Amino acid sequence: MSTGTVDRADPALAEPARWRLVGPLRAVVAAELTKIVTLRSTVWTLVPALAVTVGISALVALSFRTSLPRQPADRQAAFDPLFATFYGVTLGQLAVVVFGVLVVGAEYRSGTIRASLLAVPRRGLWYAGKVLAAALPLAVVGLVTALASFAVAQPVLGPYAVPSGTDEVSAAVVGAWLHLTLLGLFALGVAALLRSSVWALAVLLPVLLLGSQGLGNIPGLRTVTQYLPDQTTWVIMHLAGPQDDPRWLRDYGPWTGVGLLALWTAAALLGGYLTLRRRDA
Repeated sequence: MSTGTVDRADPALAEPARWRLVGPLRAVVAAELTKIVTLRSTVWTLVPALAVTVGISALVALSFRTSLPRQPADRQAAFDPLFATFYGVTLGQLAVVVFGVLVVGAEYRSGTIRASLLAVPRRGLWYAGKVLAAALPLAVVGLVTALASFAVAQPVLGPYAVPSGTDEVSAAVVGAWLHLTLLGLFALGVAALLRSSVWALAVLLPVLLLGSQGLGNIPGLRTVTQYLPDQTTWVIMHLAGPQDDPRWLRDYGPWTGVGLLALWTAAALLGGYLTLRRRDA
C-alpha cells in the first residue's frame, strides 16, 4: 500500500544532481553539433584555418630556406625554425575567430535563439551545450592544424629544420593547438556578450590585425599589446622573438601566456553567459 512518501531506494532520485545533468547536457551538445554541421557556412570557416595556417607556414619556411644561405653566420645561428613553422597561425586564427562568432551570432541574426531557448529553457544548460559543441570541432581542427604545420614546414626548411620530439617542439605544437581552440571559444564568448556577429567581428578583427600585426610591433606599445588574447601564446609558439633579447622579452613565460589566454576565454564566456541570463532573447 502506498503511503504517499518518496521511495528513497529509487536510484534515479538518489542520484546526485550533478549526474542528472549529464543526460540533458549530452542531448543539448548533440543538438548543437547538428546545427553546426548542417549550417555549412559555419563549418566551412574552419577550412581556411587549416589551409591558410599550413600554407603560410610552408611559404615562410621556404623563404627562410632560400634566404638564409646568403646571410651571415650569426644571422643563421639566430634563426628559429619554430618561428617559420607556426607563423601561419597569426593569419589562420582569423578563420577560427569567425567560426566562434558565427556559432552564436547566427542564432541572434536568424532569430533561432528564441526557438533554442524554448526547447531548452534552462539557459545555462543551453549555453554550456553550445560551448562544448563548438569546442569539439575547434579542438580537432586546432590539433590537425598544429600537427600539419609542423609536418609540412620542417621538410621545407630542410637543413634548417628542428629535430622533432624535443620539449620545445612538443610545447610549441600543444601551444598552437590550445591557441586556436581557446581563441575560437573566446570569440564565441564575445559574440554572446554582444549578441551580434557583426559587432563581434567589428571588435575582434581590428584588434587581432592591428594588435598583432601592427601595434604589436611598436616597442613602446608592446608592454600593453603583449597581453592581448591573440598574443599571449606567442612565446610558446616562438613567435614573440628571442626571449634572451631585451627588445623582444615578454613579461611572462610560455605556459603563463597560455594561462592568460585561458583567463581571457573564461572571462569572455562568463560575460556571454551573464548577458544571456539577464537579457531577453
